[in-house]
Amino acid sequence: MPAIDETSRVQLRTLVFIRWVAIAGQVVALIVVHYGLGFDLPIVLTMTTVIASAVVNLAAQFGGGSGPISEKGAAGYLAFDIAQLAVLLFLTGGLGNPFAFLLLAPVAISATVLSLRSTIILCVLALVAITVLSVRHMALPWRGLPPELPTIYLLGVWTALAIGILFFAAYTWRVAQAARELSDGLFATQQALAREQRLSAMGTIAAAAAHELGSPLGTIAVVSRELSRDLPADSPIAEDVALLRTETDRCRDILAALAHNPEEDDAPFSAVPMSAVVENAAIRHQPETLTVIYDAMPLSGLDNSEEPRIRSAPEIIHGIGSLAQNAMQFADSEVIISTAWSESNVQVTIMDDGPGFPPFVLDRIGEPYISLRMTQEDHMGLGIFIAQTLLARTGAQLSFRNSQEGGAIVEIRWPRAVIEGVDSEMAG
Repeated sequence: MPAIDETSRVQLRTLVFIRWVAIAGQVVALIVVHYGLGFDLPIVLTMTTVIASAVVNLAAQFGGGSGPISEKGAAGYLAFDIAQLAVLLFLTGGLGNPFAFLLLAPVAISATVLSLRSTIILCVLALVAITVLSVRHMALPWRGLPPELPTIYLLGVWTALAIGILFFAAYTWRVAQAARELSDGLFATQQALAREQRLSAMGTIAAAAAHELGSPLGTIAVVSRELSRDLPADSPIAEDVALLRTETDRCRDILAALAHNPEEDDAPFSAVPMSAVVENAAIRHQPETLTVIYDAMPLSGLDNSEEPRIRSAPEIIHGIGSLAQNAMQFADSEVIISTAWSESNVQVTIMDDGPGFPPFVLDRIGEPYISLRMTQEDHMGLGIFIAQTLLARTGAQLSFRNSQEGGAIVEIRWPRAVIEGVDSEMAG
């Protein structure tokens, strides 16, 4: 089955339904004109043309599914409709046939659902069809001798159809494009609101969890401290108890950081170099068995701009910390965290030497409940989602990829004016 183009916006069943309506109208018109009104139509040839359209429609209906159709497929479908109508008009008088205006329909449909390129191609095909029909066609069905239409009249019909084709295509495409842009903007807004709602809900749960964990964590700290004091130095579990105390203290520090009010630090001298903020966010997650290299330099060797200084915002601390922790958990031996800047941008790059992102996850990174460790019950796939949402609040754009040498690379990029808070200062 052919791949679906990103620009495809029409369902195959919609085109099939429209063609069935057209086929029914063509059959009724041919029967009424030939048998009801007594006009001498080439009924066999015209009915054969309609049956050919019905056969193609049946093949599309039962062989092509009912989902989205590709851009090329939809354009080819409408091109066939133009050709089929042109054959019917050729058999029934050309542009002298009052049904010649129906050639506008496929062009209007294309302008509504297809790209500008496909619409232009179909417009050219329709213009070629009416040009050929203006000079080559069978006689107009009539009682007795058909009337001889003046050349100037046929030229007027051709001009009206040509203007109609171009006008309807341009007008319809412009209106449809505005509607598509509005729809895309609304969808993006809905997605952003949904992400904020999920993050807000998780923030409430995190606050409740932090409150509930305080008491049992205090009990664990007391018990581990007593065990450490009572155990002899040569005990085989002394090292494990020491590790338990270290991790318990770390948990308490994390809970204390979550409960800390960042507004208390809102002082004029609270801005620090960007690299210091990045290192402070990552170092709290660094295990002793892993080498973490921190680097800071301009993006270009010719750039002499100073390192940006920013406030240590919670969104940046928790966002970068979560991404760094993820890299450290997957790294084999080394993680490199680089801070780079220019006059217009600031970039933080986190690289590890682990297995990298699996291909099936790479396209969906950042969605909630998509984890690299879905087989483990204690991982919910929320870390990168929370980090991406928090950093997006600060104006950051994230990209994820794999290194050619192996390992994962996460890039976080801000406009320098945004990360330094220039816009907010000007607004104030």
